[in-house]
Amino acid sequence: MISVLIPTYKYDTLELVCSLHMQLLSCAIPFEVICFDDGSPEEYTRVNKKINTLSNCRYEVLEKNIGRSAIRNLLAEKAQYPQLLFLDADTKVLATTFIQKYLDHLHLNRGVIYGGIVYQKTAPNKDQLLRWKYGNKREALTVDQRSQDPHITLLTLNFLIKKELMLKVPFDESIPNLRHEDTLFALNLQQQNTPILHIENPVIHLGLETSISFLKKSLESVEVLHFFQNKNLIRSKDIKLTRIASKLENMKLHYFIILLYKMSKAFVKNNLTSAYPNLLLFDFYRLGYYFVSKKSFRL
Repeated sequence: MISVLIPTYKYDTLELVCSLHMQLLSCAIPFEVICFDDGSPEEYTRVNKKINTLSNCRYEVLEKNIGRSAIRNLLAEKAQYPQLLFLDADTKVLATTFIQKYLDHLHLNRGVIYGGIVYQKTAPNKDQLLRWKYGNKREALTVDQRSQDPHITLLTLNFLIKKELMLKVPFDESIPNLRHEDTLFALNLQQQNTPILHIENPVIHLGLETSISFLKKSLESVEVLHFFQNKNLIRSKDIKLTRIASKLENMKLHYFIILLYKMSKAFVKNNLTSAYPNLLLFDFYRLGYYFVSKKSFRL
């Protein structure tokens, strides 16, 4: 009835699978849990191989790293049941009724169900504050907040989708493996007029990265936006950053943003990697980088 699919890379996934396995058994339904490892070192695979000792659970290490989009598509192809529940490896199930709650909403599912995400309430280490603050303010949204823009607020770390739909609208494997694959996936669903049902069934995101790492990946995601636009994969109005950038360009104000960005770049970066990161400065930093990297964009 349901296939739980978990892509993993350099992460101990055993605890997550064990907790899901217990819930699936208690629901007394046909199920499988498939965990594909995208080429992790032996220190991770040694632990994760214990997943294969659990009934209806399968852990497999891929011969080479194929990327976030391709591994999700491969999981969907190998799944045997019509309902696919995707979870990221660095998440933790909070409620003992997590699986049952998805099952209770299956009769309402016309395409995709998204359960949401939360972050720890207590502040993490100083060097992880930017990612934690961003996650709490921009990703850990209520059902009402998510439902206002149901496709853009979809994150692919905790969602259920029909297999036939997933095979029809797969993740785009041609794009760079540098973020925003979930954004493009959501926009493709929107173009197919696929409804997304938002429910209150979150997982907690455990894999907090350092502020320096998150900032680097955020700039890489800006470069991917250039790639998307050059390939006509998105329109300026589809993404908040490109929408604002387009308006500023039309008003010729982007020159001012570029000048201000170049003058303040070091100061802003110091703030974002400090104990008091400011998300408005984070938005400005990405916007400035969008403009200065536009002509020099290379992928």
